Amino acid sequence: MPITHRSFANLPEELAEVQIEIEQHALDYGLDFFPTIFELVNVDQLNAIAAMGGFPTRYPHWRFGMEYERLSKGYHYGLQKIYELVINNDPCYAYLLASNMYADHKLVMAHVYGHCDFFKCNQWFSKTDRKMIDQMANHGNRIRRYMNRFGVSEVENFIDACLSIEDLIDIHSPFIQRSRPNDSYKFHAHTDDDTPSEAAPSFRLPAKGYMDNFINPPKKPGEYEEAPRPARALPVPDEPTKDVMQFLLNYAPLRPWQLDVLSMIRDEAYYFAPQGQTKIMNEGWATYWHSTIMTRHGLTAAEVINYADHTSGTLASSPTRLNPYKLGLELLRDIEDRWNRGCFGQDYDDCDDFYERQNWNTEVGLGREKIFEVRRIHNDLTFIDEFFTLDFCRRYKMFQFGYNETTEYYEIESREFPKVKQQLLFSLTNMGRPEIFVTDGNYKNRGEMLLTHRHQGIELKMDYARDTLSNLYTLWKRPVHIHTILDEQEVLLSWDGTHHECTRLEIG
Repeated sequence: MPITHRSFANLPEELAEVQIEIEQHALDYGLDFFPTIFELVNVDQLNAIAAMGGFPTRYPHWRFGMEYERLSKGYHYGLQKIYELVINNDPCYAYLLASNMYADHKLVMAHVYGHCDFFKCNQWFSKTDRKMIDQMANHGNRIRRYMNRFGVSEVENFIDACLSIEDLIDIHSPFIQRSRPNDSYKFHAHTDDDTPSEAAPSFRLPAKGYMDNFINPPKKPGEYEEAPRPARALPVPDEPTKDVMQFLLNYAPLRPWQLDVLSMIRDEAYYFAPQGQTKIMNEGWATYWHSTIMTRHGLTAAEVINYADHTSGTLASSPTRLNPYKLGLELLRDIEDRWNRGCFGQDYDDCDDFYERQNWNTEVGLGREKIFEVRRIHNDLTFIDEFFTLDFCRRYKMFQFGYNETTEYYEIESREFPKVKQQLLFSLTNMGRPEIFVTDGNYKNRGEMLLTHRHQGIELKMDYARDTLSNLYTLWKRPVHIHTILDEQEVLLSWDGTHHECTRLEIG
């Protein structure tokens, strides 16, 4: 198969040859990916890029500097090291650490091609912007202009408020039409009385509703940046609205530049959301392919020990957290083995003889085909729900843990399969974040916002809840409330701009 995907960028000759070799192996195994560009960078450059989410052209903000300090100290103290960084884009951009050994570069390249295949072929990434590196550069330029015009502190403080609610989006909305298209876009030409007319010249460009004043500014230069959006009737949603950021874009009394910044933060939140939804699968898939390519094609005798040492570190289990690389890899291997031996279907499910199930083998050889299918259609939640089996749980001795208030330690609570799987699924639902909905934009008929927390057994962290309410007040300009449950009692948490309040609600 001819190679059409490589780009050597600034790679030295020996690494360019390695890229040709590794890419050809990836293509021979059936991986499908966008053109991939590798950049060789030093550790400070890699930490700076990683601190900005992989996008060196991103907007300036103090949190990126803090993340850079954390990554730098972790590296220099020997606590952590970034081996690879790859961006979901067309073309894909990946970064190699110049101080890595030769075998590590081969491992990272093989790992990256697994990620690039996943980005391109997994359905949950199908709605992402494939030119996001250009979009990030546009965002950065626009925010820098606002900083020059309105001041760094004012813009950064507003970005802080927006970032505090970047999780309050509807991660399934890219695949489900929640509202009519005309609610967000205008595609017709406008005359002075806002009546469509084919004969009238088009003086307005198509734009999202909340971006209309920015795309089609008033005649006076600068006016669109200064004047807040006119007041409008505040809605009571027909049903709870999970995309809180979209609700604010539609109805919050913000100035046009603030709406523009909020829309950029929201667009980036939706870009990163599939990565949170597929962490286990994505890392497992990339690890599966780097281990396959390296052990079968990419290692010399002198590199085996170095490869084994670094891979074992990546796959090591931790007593305090789940390792997505390990779980994803072992589940994919289990699926491949089961479908190669025919361990699926009604006959296998009906078999209750332990030894017969252990030795079941119809030699159908469908394993490789099956894992490619899984890679295409699943996210972490459906992946675990479908393929995390009792046999797998027993084989890897997985357990449910919890905090013991008596001993003040986290301890094993149960090894029962239903409880283990339930806790794992619960941690992946909505990416492990609380589900918050807007239920009223005109609460008590006073223009206040009412949110509802869909309680699923875990209470909100009160410090997070208070800070989020304060930042929502910054955006909504009116008191904000959230209905939740604390200590098995329904309560209403409120912030009116001066103090927090917790009101117990009487049922009935």
